[in-house]
Amino acid sequence: MSKLLIRGGHKLCGEINITAAKNSYLPILASCVLCEDEIVLHNYPCYLDTKNMCEILSSLGAKIKETDHSLTIDPASINSFSIESALAGQVRSSIFMLGPLLGRFKKAKVAYPGGCEIGARPIDIHLSGFRKLGVDIEERHGYIYCDAKNIHPATLLLEFPSVGATESLMMASVLLKGETKIYNAAREPEIVDLQKFLNSLGANIRGAGSGEIVIEGVEKLSGGEFTPIGDRIVAGTFMIATAMCGGNVLLKGVKPEHLQAIIDKLDKTACTITIKNDKIKVQSDGHPLSLGKIETAVYPGLPTDLQAQLMALSCVCDGSTMIVENVFESRFKHVPELIKMGASVHIKDRVALVKGVKHLYGAPVTGMELRGTASLVLAGLVAEGYTTVEGIKHLDRGYNNFENDLQSLGGDIKRIDD
Repeated sequence: MSKLLIRGGHKLCGEINITAAKNSYLPILASCVLCEDEIVLHNYPCYLDTKNMCEILSSLGAKIKETDHSLTIDPASINSFSIESALAGQVRSSIFMLGPLLGRFKKAKVAYPGGCEIGARPIDIHLSGFRKLGVDIEERHGYIYCDAKNIHPATLLLEFPSVGATESLMMASVLLKGETKIYNAAREPEIVDLQKFLNSLGANIRGAGSGEIVIEGVEKLSGGEFTPIGDRIVAGTFMIATAMCGGNVLLKGVKPEHLQAIIDKLDKTACTITIKNDKIKVQSDGHPLSLGKIETAVYPGLPTDLQAQLMALSCVCDGSTMIVENVFESRFKHVPELIKMGASVHIKDRVALVKGVKHLYGAPVTGMELRGTASLVLAGLVAEGYTTVEGIKHLDRGYNNFENDLQSLGGDIKRIDD
């Protein structure tokens, strides 16, 4: 097992090219099942989650080749509709495979998905939507068995604007003859990206980015090339890191409009942010002011995937910050580890009150999930002395060589083996 060794106290300066969004790449990879022609996806992010999704595709029979930061996927040879627990347990987004498998094979067997333990993330909304499309579903022995021989278009009203359910139902409907409508759809940029990708292959989808998505079924999809959007959560993490450490960092390859909520929260309090086209410049003196009140929300609100990083920032702000987690009920697992480093954090239910301290201190800490682990790395970058972060397998699920990028900006951080 590896861990990160960090010596705090260094400013961050330089440029970073933001990799493609994990949360865009995963459903796009899954949707390749719907096609039988070759697909090329550029700016491949070598996250652990995307690697696991590629393994799932390969287990179904797809041929995948990686060259020059691009993936070539040949889905013609896919001949299986079953995903075993050993693979599904590695990545929550394995649930995305249900929709494409039903669209292509009219049946599927998928083990329950894994991923970070950050609270209840039921797949009921996915399954309820499939049932309304005419899919017969049985859940037994840890597997979901789906029979879609009677699948048909429908009008679907989601009880919650779930990103995963919206994407799953989009993919399941692409090849259905007729019109399917999804109301109360999630509006995240990654859903818009999935629509763009599928439409580039010949699908007929409109409305992504709004609360109503309409899918007109087509007979087949063709192959093509596509470059997914930059990862707004990775970009936000580097913005917060710069605000904490001080310095001057230029982020390239991300759409600033996707980060407006975090820009509004950080600009003029924690740092100064300048925007030009697909570039975001972050400048900080390393003495952030209180962020006031932070509330996570579905897009276009403040992302829950940046809550832990913002808490790390709040720990060194001048003043107190209240953080309200509205999306997941168990997303404060990083708090005891921050307290080990000298943070002042008090929790009640889904609310955390953070009182900024003058100094954090290096300590051995352990990450429990992806974004919480990232928050511990950021805390280590500003802490006095040395910090070791274990549990970095979680970090690798959503950051590609995070420590190398931080090193390139001047951070004193390296990966070491036990």
